[in-house]
Amino acid sequence: MRSALQHQDALRAVQASIRLAGREVMLLPAGAAYLPDERLLVVADLHLGKGLAYASKGQMLPPYDSLETMRRLLALVRHWQPRRVVLLGDSIHRQALMEASVAPVAAEFEAITQVAELVWIAGNHDPALAGLPGKVAAEIELPGALRLRHEPAEDGHAEIVGHLHPAARLPTRAGQQRRRCFVAGETRLLLPAFGALTGSLCVSDPAIAGLFPAGRSRVFLMLGQGLAELPMAAVA
Repeated sequence: MRSALQHQDALRAVQASIRLAGREVMLLPAGAAYLPDERLLVVADLHLGKGLAYASKGQMLPPYDSLETMRRLLALVRHWQPRRVVLLGDSIHRQALMEASVAPVAAEFEAITQVAELVWIAGNHDPALAGLPGKVAAEIELPGALRLRHEPAEDGHAEIVGHLHPAARLPTRAGQQRRRCFVAGETRLLLPAFGALTGSLCVSDPAIAGLFPAGRSRVFLMLGQGLAELPMAAVA
């Protein structure tokens, strides 16, 4: 019951909006991006089966991370009714456990494909996608030279990417709070990891900070009921 209420709260929360490659991109507090002109929902780094991968090495974790991740994704799909859902790579945590990772959430994937076209983009954790519901692509190019892909690239195209799991620290009365976040620059949007059992990388790390000119970039911290927008320089 509590989980269901949390999903509904996330759907009602206040989102932010940016412009990228001449189009509106809505940043949702649940950790996804929505492109209204294309009715396209984008999420990154589900890492399905991560708990299973840990268990296979003898580190026992509750095996519910994949179900929680997919329930949240399905709730977004039902709310926004997109034409297409794009998974930006590392959807499966371990290539060798792909079938076992997807099987427990097969019903959720079936429900998504009844609403929208599902597109998987290969990541470094899942470079060889096959036998999955939907389509597989190396990347997607939208009109206006906007690319949807797993890792950032320096090829002159605007892009929406994942891979780096950005997070930032926010000072509060209770002390420093570390939250997942979006990072937006003039030509690049970096999505937070969507998976329930994923780590994060601080935006001050050179792997992220080097991609975004601090003076012209912003972070949007996920605060549950909304997003907190800050200049990149304020958190990096």
